[in-house]
Amino acid sequence: MSETFPKLLSAEAISVTISDNEILKEISLEAYAGEVLALVGPNGAGKSTLLGVLAGDLEPTRGRVLLRGQELGKLKAKEASRERAVMLQEQQVAFGFRAQEIVAMGRSPWVRTPEEDLDEQFIADAMERADITGLAQRLYPSLSGGEKARTTFAKTLAQDTGVLLLDEPTAALDIRHQEQLFATVRDQASSGRLVVVVVHDLTLAAAWADRICVLDRGEIAAIGTPREVLTEALLGAVYEHPVKVIDHDGDLIVVPGRNKAASPTSVSQQEAACLGS
Repeated sequence: MSETFPKLLSAEAISVTISDNEILKEISLEAYAGEVLALVGPNGAGKSTLLGVLAGDLEPTRGRVLLRGQELGKLKAKEASRERAVMLQEQQVAFGFRAQEIVAMGRSPWVRTPEEDLDEQFIADAMERADITGLAQRLYPSLSGGEKARTTFAKTLAQDTGVLLLDEPTAALDIRHQEQLFATVRDQASSGRLVVVVVHDLTLAAAWADRICVLDRGEIAAIGTPREVLTEALLGAVYEHPVKVIDHDGDLIVVPGRNKAASPTSVSQQEAACLGS
């Protein structure tokens, strides 16, 4: 990526310690315009913490983050918000805003700038891409979990920044909307943006990411293309569970290894014994 695309975001020896617990340990990585970089790993690996540091929302204990060559921690909030947009796992909304009003909040960094004239266009386009145009007048608290996620994603798109940082954007989505979201993510990268996304579904990461960073206990276990890092040996060690990686017509499918013969039979025998007693 570095030979063709400019570097937009880099972490230099990032460490984060919270309540004497070292969450991230000397993390260094570079991310480039035009790519989708997926952050994967088991629970507690440090994915969301790393995303928070890359967003500038969490100050590292040691190290620094550079955004377009500038130290992120020294940028003013409005400057940073014009460079990067962040989608958190949960959107906290205190009042009953309508979905369209939530999306419009993504345009706030551009108030009193020439870009403000494009607000309606960006809002409408973002809502269409997130498939929430029909939800425009719905009150946000009345939306389902998946509808809220899509609304928050639309808000992130409407912000129109060169860097998008997404924390588990597909967690509440059905299959169709998972694929739709990642297709949009792919389009964003193809237009020259950088997308960094935390995702649990390794098959989704394999299908849509240019590179995958596998985190394990706060450290980078591997970083590279899906075929370079999604191996049964590495994933089995990181997730502490057998994993199968299947090549299906050129697509990598990652599934957990299962001992199907073990539990169902024994459970049914126990139940039968209880019924007979």
